[in-house]
Amino acid sequence: MSNVVLETNLEGLTLARRGKVRDVYDLGDRLLIVATDRISAFDYVLGSGIPDKGKVLTQLSAFWFDHVGDVLPHHVLAVDVDTFPAPLRAHSEILRGRSMLVHKTAPLPVECVARGYLSGSGWKDYQKTGQICGISLPPGLRESDRLPQSLFTPATKAESGHDENISEAQAGEIVGKDLISKLRELTLSIYERGVEHGLEHGIIIADTKFEFGMKNGQLMLIDEVLTPDSSRFWPMDHYAPGTAQPSFDKQFVRDYLEKIGWNKQPPVPSLPDDVVMRTREKYLDAYRLLTGRALHP
Repeated sequence: MSNVVLETNLEGLTLARRGKVRDVYDLGDRLLIVATDRISAFDYVLGSGIPDKGKVLTQLSAFWFDHVGDVLPHHVLAVDVDTFPAPLRAHSEILRGRSMLVHKTAPLPVECVARGYLSGSGWKDYQKTGQICGISLPPGLRESDRLPQSLFTPATKAESGHDENISEAQAGEIVGKDLISKLRELTLSIYERGVEHGLEHGIIIADTKFEFGMKNGQLMLIDEVLTPDSSRFWPMDHYAPGTAQPSFDKQFVRDYLEKIGWNKQPPVPSLPDDVVMRTREKYLDAYRLLTGRALHP
């Protein structure tokens, strides 16, 4: 069993920030992104890590960046530690399989969400209003139904707490009307590419979120792509609309936290070993199905 990496402190490198999952180091015009095994739920990082989770996120993102690279340039420069600059190779033991060397970009201040199925906050919205993020839908849809067409529903990026769903027009006021139109086109194009691949490999990608950045006037796909942290993955062979679906993502952890009645305030709970191991298996299963290969150790 792999050791759990909850935090990195790489001597000789400048830590730019620690996100919920990733530690980001500033290398001047580039960044080193290290995916730890931290897991968050309800906007809090939990007390337990999930072994190999950071490796799944990194290697699955690398697979997708390669898979959709013809749609839009992306920020990845290298994922093989042996090709990293010498100062980084000194930390190869901890970086191997869980790190990316990327272009430094100016991230756009909106998250680009694509929804193909009626689930999560979209389902709650639809039940109340018949809409998702202001987009009207036909009456009579059930939870987990395939939507008549995939929707682009942007959100604001919150430094802490929940991201807030906004309309495309509101997002256009933030980044510009022409750019948000381009982001909608790219978001849905990349999502549909992912959906098609997922269905061929036994996984329904119900929804996902993408992030984009600018470098020297060029738009780039950044962050992570179509992972169990940024998407809802459902097993095709268990798909039955009309209720919530079993999933490969961290919904399993959320369900456990709801079951124990955590009030979603500090102190954060730790997860029992069986929940940790079942969550690890879900991440690994999603990786194996989508990529057709075993995780790099």
